[in-house]
Amino acid sequence: MIQIRPATDLQNNYNAIEKEVLEGEQMMYLTKNGYGSMVMLSLEKYTELTDKQNVLNIANTNAKKEHIEIISRPKRLVEDDDE
Repeated sequence: MIQIRPATDLQNNYNAIEKEVLEGEQMMYLTKNGYGSMVMLSLEKYTELTDKQNVLNIANTNAKKEHIEIISRPKRLVEDDDE
């Protein structure tokens, strides 16, 4: 279930919010003036998310390098022929 709480609860009920986030193992959305303001999640969940993102970034970076190498090879061949 999605947890949504006003950001002022951080001041008034920090311990309760911390307990909900850590034990519930899910994100908590915080609002300010009725609009979404931020998200709280446990350090463990954050690490999981960023590790997955880092894996995707590494895979994308490697794919880009291979793509650049493949594209630049024909250009070098053409330049070599011109000499």
